[in-house]
Amino acid sequence: MNAAGGLVEVRVPDLGNFKDVAVIDVLVKPGDSIAIDTPLVTLESDKAAMDVPSTASGVVETVHVTKGGKVNAGDLLATVKADGVQTDSAPAPASAAAPPAPRPAASAAAPLQAAALPPAAAPGGKLTPRSLLGVPTSYRSDLAPIDEPGFSRAHAGPSVRKFARELGVDLARVTGHGFKDRITHDDVKAFVKGALVGAGGGGTDTARPALPAVPTVDFAQFGPTAVEPLSRIQRISGPRLLLSWVNIPHVTQFDLADITDLEQLRASLKDKAQAAGVKLTPLAFIMRACVKALQEFPRFNSSLDADGANLIVRKYLHMGFAADTPNGLVVPVVRDADRKDVYELARHLGALSEKARAGKLPPTDMQGGCFTISSLGGIGGTAFTPIINAPEVAILGVSRATLQPVYRDGGFVPRLMLPLSLSYDHRVIDGAMAARFTTYLAGALAEPRALLEAVL
Repeated sequence: MNAAGGLVEVRVPDLGNFKDVAVIDVLVKPGDSIAIDTPLVTLESDKAAMDVPSTASGVVETVHVTKGGKVNAGDLLATVKADGVQTDSAPAPASAAAPPAPRPAASAAAPLQAAALPPAAAPGGKLTPRSLLGVPTSYRSDLAPIDEPGFSRAHAGPSVRKFARELGVDLARVTGHGFKDRITHDDVKAFVKGALVGAGGGGTDTARPALPAVPTVDFAQFGPTAVEPLSRIQRISGPRLLLSWVNIPHVTQFDLADITDLEQLRASLKDKAQAAGVKLTPLAFIMRACVKALQEFPRFNSSLDADGANLIVRKYLHMGFAADTPNGLVVPVVRDADRKDVYELARHLGALSEKARAGKLPPTDMQGGCFTISSLGGIGGTAFTPIINAPEVAILGVSRATLQPVYRDGGFVPRLMLPLSLSYDHRVIDGAMAARFTTYLAGALAEPRALLEAVL
């Protein structure tokens, strides 16, 4: 249809069998000039994310959806004041003098030169993304090569991926601040600004060298294989863990805590706790002991600011804990843990764990953590090196307690010893402070009755 001079309604296309699909990003606003196929919104089902392109060219009059809302096929997305471009035809192909090049494979040996590409403009002089005009997008040759596996796993929509490609930004190195921690256009722009600041002023390139890529192997040549897709939680958490491991200098301090008396006390309180509807687990005592240790060593409750020159010391204490679910690990957060006694902590731990296993944990229950506990005590192991949950600066790993001979008063006695593994950011915390922290924590766990004191 020709919509010259009129208003055109752009609606949600056929979504197949999906209903009530989430709007995770709105990419335009009233007054924006758009071309045919310009992405308007990003939708995400439980299977995939997709950008919905415009079927009209002109100026956005009204946007009828909001971020966080739900839509179905046929719902009104936007009203566009059309500029006369046919809305039922595809964008014009590139001229015969400059035929579109085939899209390079992920393993292309050398990036294209972005500077050699002419400015992209639609009829009437309107700027249009290069890819919409058949002009191949390219890497920036002056930046480090893109980590293709990391780029593909990044939690970002198609329009953001296209934008990052055109700027030469490796999404594996970008932290998302959008809905459900998705990477947005603003995150990509902020990354570019940060790179420019880091590389300017001193005349030397301070950008980090790219990590070597993991070789691609055709495993089928060695025998039968099967492909099992990662869960959504694993696809989201993987890049975040990689970011933390690569960017934070991890050191792990190992220690042992005597929890013989703690377990005896917990066993004596079990019936009382059950009568109150509370499952009094060891994790509740460990969390209470961590609260006391964080109050004693407030640097563990801090984060580095963006330029790494200052510490941001929190005056609140929200405690995260790793919860094992059928879809992977998630980290619920107990808010204001310093204001809760052992019984209240146990109640919140149980409620959050149940919601996590049922897949009903809202994003607000996984945000704002100051310190994280990852307990594998119920499964096994003697020690491990947990990865810091950035932007936190430390994480405590807890393994399975075992009876061990401990020398006391001239002889060996059996004591129940709990392995502790404290990973910390060595830019913020030194080894002496980490050792003092675990020593204090072990002492708190060895005096369990003090952990039952009322919280003022």
